[in-house]
Amino acid sequence: MAIIEVMNLKKSFGALEVLKDVSFSVEPSEVVAVIGPSGSGKSTMLRSIAHLEEVDGGSIRISGEYLVQNGQYASSSKVKQITAHMGMVFQHFNLFPHLTVRSNLELAPKLVRGLPAEEIRSKASVLLEKVGLLDKADVYPSHLSGGQKQRVAIARALMMSPEILLFDEPTSALDPELTGEVLQVMKQLAEERMTMVVVTHEMGFAREVADRVMFMADGEFIESGTPEQLLSRPQHERTKAFLNRVL
Repeated sequence: MAIIEVMNLKKSFGALEVLKDVSFSVEPSEVVAVIGPSGSGKSTMLRSIAHLEEVDGGSIRISGEYLVQNGQYASSSKVKQITAHMGMVFQHFNLFPHLTVRSNLELAPKLVRGLPAEEIRSKASVLLEKVGLLDKADVYPSHLSGGQKQRVAIARALMMSPEILLFDEPTSALDPELTGEVLQVMKQLAEERMTMVVVTHEMGFAREVADRVMFMADGEFIESGTPEQLLSRPQHERTKAFLNRVL
């Protein structure tokens, strides 16, 4: 059974129709890269799955449970329960500047899960080691590079043991030389069979790591396929034009 099911999703901001009848599904352990021009609705679609945007119509089902069904949202307690399955990593890190790296990781598990402090601290250390930043545990975000901040943000998302990770252009705010260290962590997560939906401009990542690439333009999915199919042999003229610009 699909772990994410999106059906006929619609979203407008005033007169601007941002999502037009968007439908797709993601299987457990699948890595889906979503590509397309700026303003095509990619981030809005991702934020809708994470319940950071409310949709105007359609359905979203996570692990068999409806977050929203035909435009009607589940109860707030149910929504909280469903969104707990997901972690999200943003373009601009969104770390708390007044907290150390370790405290950034520990905050949500303390507040939401109420787990023992020792257990939370141990998990934070394991995850910081995983992203290569255990030596930065007591440092404040202002002393980190952009790539290090984004790796901390990934570790923070993993603290809640999500089944799904959503990435909204995780490398677009980084200098090119820092992009690789973040993509390496994401590649490692893919190898560990983490389900991921990644909105990205990194065509190399899409080609190398994604199981499926989906091209979005003007609020709808135009084409999808394996990286080899979509990036090397696109069928739709709109996809061809986009890839000619970015490859």
